[in-house]
Amino acid sequence: MKVVVTASGANLDAPASPVFGRCSHYVFVDSETMAFQALENPAVSAGGGAGIQAAQFVVERGAQAVITGNAGPNAFQVLQAAGVEVYLTPGGTVRQAVEAFGKGNLQAIGQANVAAHAGMGAGMGMGAGMGRGMGMGRRSMAGGVAGPGPAREAELSELRQSAADLRQQLAVLLERIDRLEKEG
Repeated sequence: MKVVVTASGANLDAPASPVFGRCSHYVFVDSETMAFQALENPAVSAGGGAGIQAAQFVVERGAQAVITGNAGPNAFQVLQAAGVEVYLTPGGTVRQAVEAFGKGNLQAIGQANVAAHAGMGAGMGMGAGMGRGMGMGRRSMAGGVAGPGPAREAELSELRQSAADLRQQLAVLLERIDRLEKEG
């Protein structure tokens, strides 16, 4: 079966990414032979509609299942309409995610598991602060201030992963800029 794993790199040993629409790469894998093709996400820096564009991208390339950490309602709707099942990644590498899928150890989701625009960050865009840094205190994804304990640790882990994904996206963008400047 042709599955696609959201990833932070371009091979089977790349970390699986918890985000769908704004991951840096999609690794398409034959779950039986482990043959793969890694493609850069063309929607990674889209101003809006990244989830929809990303879902169309993976559907057009024949994905029969998606392994990711989060799927918003718009992306999920496109995938569902195309008959593509969505499974939650256990973390780890692309290889580990596909192996877990092959063993039947991944959970399929029947609906979006995050709100629309969740991959754009935790309220860090143009909002009430209008880009002046106002209203950008340390808040959990639920909107409250994270206190001590498991919720705080989960938020820290999520923020660290988001930072790692952003670093990867930045590296990809800088590489593209450098390539275009050298060509022009």
